[in-house]
Amino acid sequence: MPRQPTLVGNPVLIVVDIQKGAFMDHVAGIPVMPAHRENMERARSVVDAAHGAGIPVVFIQEIHRRDMVDYGRELDGTEDVHCHEDDPGTPVAFEEMGRRPTDYFIHKRRYSAFYGTELEILLKGLKAQTLILIGGLTDVCVHYTFADGHQGDYYCRVIKDCVGGSTTAAHEASLNAMEYLQEGAVLSADQIITALGARRAAAA
Repeated sequence: MPRQPTLVGNPVLIVVDIQKGAFMDHVAGIPVMPAHRENMERARSVVDAAHGAGIPVVFIQEIHRRDMVDYGRELDGTEDVHCHEDDPGTPVAFEEMGRRPTDYFIHKRRYSAFYGTELEILLKGLKAQTLILIGGLTDVCVHYTFADGHQGDYYCRVIKDCVGGSTTAAHEASLNAMEYLQEGAVLSADQIITALGARRAAAA
């Protein structure tokens, strides 16, 4: 198949789990790579570009109940208790990301933003065709959301310097895996901001 355009049809920006913990010195229960916070701070530029281009923005929050009944198998691996509803790092970083009243918000109990949520219904209502992913973790929630989007026949784009992995090696490996699924999927913040700017200019 030929390489697809960066933006096909109607794009939607998915902000995956950029929560208060991303801007704290310690993220409860989750290991992160050294550049994680820097990448989350850079993600704001993509949110601003999406707002400027009139692109829908969907904030995703991973959150788990006080009695921990909804963790499932998430604690069987490296991660400890995380995104607990009582943890100060769990609220979405709305202020840091410049959330607007017109943005959408969905919470989830699993890694994929599609699993057990209303995301698919919302995307159908928005007539979305291209999903732009920023946030964390690259090798967990971003990757699984990308894979489910891919299997749902969306064009998926991941912004490599606006996502952060559990380790640098895992981050890079996951980006390679997503690029394998869709050629041209992995972009930089500058590239997607330029593409969104061009779309805004074309619509003016």
